[in-house]
Amino acid sequence: MNDLRFLRERRSVPSRLLGEPGPDPAQLRAMLAEAVRVPDHGKLAPWRFLAIRGDARHALGERLATRALEKDPAASPAAVDKDRKRFSHAPLVLVVVACPSPGHKVPVQEQLLSGGAVCFALLQAAQALGFGAQWLTGWAAYDPAIQRQLGLDDGEQVLGFVHIGTPAEKAPERQRPDPDALLSEWAP
Repeated sequence: MNDLRFLRERRSVPSRLLGEPGPDPAQLRAMLAEAVRVPDHGKLAPWRFLAIRGDARHALGERLATRALEKDPAASPAAVDKDRKRFSHAPLVLVVVACPSPGHKVPVQEQLLSGGAVCFALLQAAQALGFGAQWLTGWAAYDPAIQRQLGLDDGEQVLGFVHIGTPAEKAPERQRPDPDALLSEWAP
């Protein structure tokens, strides 16, 4: 059971607590190599990655702030500022993009689940290399205008923004569900 300790110690580190340094190119390549080892029926690789670093993080934040005001001209300055800074903390934000193949024998739902597994595998890989990470979505993941600005094609969607960096502090443990309370036995 000691082999499960790594999984038991997994924590999401809030993106606002992630700073420099971020992964170098070799570390990023290693994380991606592990992330693509998820279950993938049909060997479709129905996902891809966008790396957002440096000034691109701030540019995307400005676009979010502009879009937030387009959607709600009465948005509070605090809410707009939060959107502006959404990607400015972690030195690397990986966008996991679903690019499913509709009409394939593998249902789109299974392709999307494979992409969700990629997001989780990135969290684990980041932690294994000593980084902190957080998988987020938020309204921007579902907004068509932001999706276009990110260069997504028709039929693609954001599965997550995975923020990766060095934690400013250790993420605390949180209350977890009781697995025994979630397990039931099926019998015919």
